[in-house]
Amino acid sequence: MKKIILSIVTVLLCMNTSYARKYWNIDETPNSITWQIKKGEEHYDHIEMSGKRVSVVLRYGVNADGELELNKSMIWPMLRIIPNNTHGSLMRRLDWNPLDAATVNGHALKEQVESITLNGTLEAKSNLILGGKNKMTLKRTFFPSTEHPALIEIYEFTNVGTTKLSLELPYENTTLHTNPEKGVKGSYSIRLTSDRGGNITLAPGQSFTYSASLAAYNKEETEIPLNATAELAKRRNLIDEWTNSLVLETPDPVINQMFAFSKIRAMESIYETKGGPMHGPGGESYYAAIWANDQAEYINPYFPYVGYEYGNESALNSFRLFAQYMNPEWKPIPSSIIAEGEGYWNGAGDRGDAAMIAYGAARYALAKGDAKEAEQLWPLIEWCLEFCHRKINSEGVVESDSDELEGRFPAGKANLCTSSLYYDALLSASYLAKDLGKNQEATRYKKQAKQLRKNIDAYFPSVVEGYDTYAYYKGNDVLRAWICIPLTVDIHERAKGTIEALFSPRLWTENGLLTQAGSETFWDRSTLYALRGVFMAGEREKAIEFLKHYSTTRLLGAHVPYAVEAWPEGGQRHLSAESGLYGRIYTEGMFGIRPTGLNSFSLKPQLPSGWNEMTLRNMKAFNRSLDIKIVRQKNDRLEVSIWDDGKQIMRKSIKNGTSLNCKL
Repeated sequence: MKKIILSIVTVLLCMNTSYARKYWNIDETPNSITWQIKKGEEHYDHIEMSGKRVSVVLRYGVNADGELELNKSMIWPMLRIIPNNTHGSLMRRLDWNPLDAATVNGHALKEQVESITLNGTLEAKSNLILGGKNKMTLKRTFFPSTEHPALIEIYEFTNVGTTKLSLELPYENTTLHTNPEKGVKGSYSIRLTSDRGGNITLAPGQSFTYSASLAAYNKEETEIPLNATAELAKRRNLIDEWTNSLVLETPDPVINQMFAFSKIRAMESIYETKGGPMHGPGGESYYAAIWANDQAEYINPYFPYVGYEYGNESALNSFRLFAQYMNPEWKPIPSSIIAEGEGYWNGAGDRGDAAMIAYGAARYALAKGDAKEAEQLWPLIEWCLEFCHRKINSEGVVESDSDELEGRFPAGKANLCTSSLYYDALLSASYLAKDLGKNQEATRYKKQAKQLRKNIDAYFPSVVEGYDTYAYYKGNDVLRAWICIPLTVDIHERAKGTIEALFSPRLWTENGLLTQAGSETFWDRSTLYALRGVFMAGEREKAIEFLKHYSTTRLLGAHVPYAVEAWPEGGQRHLSAESGLYGRIYTEGMFGIRPTGLNSFSLKPQLPSGWNEMTLRNMKAFNRSLDIKIVRQKNDRLEVSIWDDGKQIMRKSIKNGTSLNCKL
């Protein structure tokens, strides 16, 4: 016990050290954070934003002289290059600044950046240094077009002084032609344009707006003039759609805001490919392609809760694409389908992909609540479950060549993740089969799940580095982050020792969980799974402290405002599916929602002691619009109220952390 208490105290003390410098603050304006720049403060960061035909990583910052520095890393996923592989999107890193030749009263612009705001766009506000009574402000706004292959830039100049000012702006109209030998469709045209230019006289109090765009097209496409104001309205309307669905309300503003932002990154990264809508991880690497983990396992089960129809379309399309690779020889389904659906990648062999796909497809079908879609998905679910069944070894667990980390860390012949996902998939399939009238299959899958749970509890348990937890694979004697996986599928026999291990100094760092104790590598996905699992296991007080720390670091620290992929690999890219995993901490962890049918779910709320209530509003799962409110009563009891489209359908009192069934 002394060792455990010391471990927890050590980690909590570490949380308050200087590493977690806070640059950003939450604004009064909804869904907005701002960095107010102090004089002489120098800091740099990057953020990815996406539309249906473009993605951009903005590398931005303020130098020691107070000037904005900005690099635009452009990605056009449907402009394919040779080789047309996983990374075959047209990409360019450009320092193009349409204001380079601009002048005020005949002098080049010199600025002092005042603030940078993130709100689904990137806004930078500056004071221009002019001298005397001359005063002018500049507001820059950057965002991707929702429908077109373009980054939109808006520059608003305002005369805040007492004298007239003369502003000269260049008319930009430049075309770059890419090497035709490197494009699948030959040469592509990269267009750098502004809407207008010339000389503008601004009286005191007057403003002038100038816009530019950075776009790319293939030779078969016609360039469409873009209205920056209209494009901004479309982007903001879409952000409002995402943030006004599945609204989390808690007493913690950081958690509320991080949750809202996570929906932006999770929902925006869907590309209109010739193979249909494809959700892509991003990160200047992964576009117009899908993965069995990122899409099938991580994000697809989450889309129905938000109710973003294009997201649901992308989920159904991804399962359709995977289903094309079902085969009578029982060869593995590829890990990834790439190049707008025209190719595939399986370089790591069988990663347990069938378990990932069955897990995600069954959970998606249940949460979507559409019997017709569920019937479409059933053959894929059934095939993947049978594939896993054929991979069961003599000790009753599932073998695979690797896991989703693809050999970066050892996974043995049978790993804990694959068997755990398969177990959950069997349970979901049994619920789904029952609602589809497939009673024989429902009974079989339920029986198989029961046996697999026993086998998992016999094969993987081990004392690792002094903790009564799991060996990630047979012979594993070093703590691994993925020991959290059983917690997320309601296998809690070794929850106590597993949670102690996860939050020990051997695994927990200022950036969440190390992938393996003793390494420097962290992947946010394991931290996000762990936080969900710890809530599900009932250790809500531990979970909330670490969740607060994680959310504050990611939302208001040095690299904001989303969950990241990994470090050092990828330099903490804002891969999109991780933001879906962040959302699932609340839907499945804190609120304990588990689909049990096409119109039913269990609810196991875990209300932290410092909160008197928490609410999920406008949840779109099960083809409904549901509100779920949890209110603290006396003696650790909770009042659970559920509304269906504004009509209260349930109001019950339960003990905190106990389960409640809801039939719609």
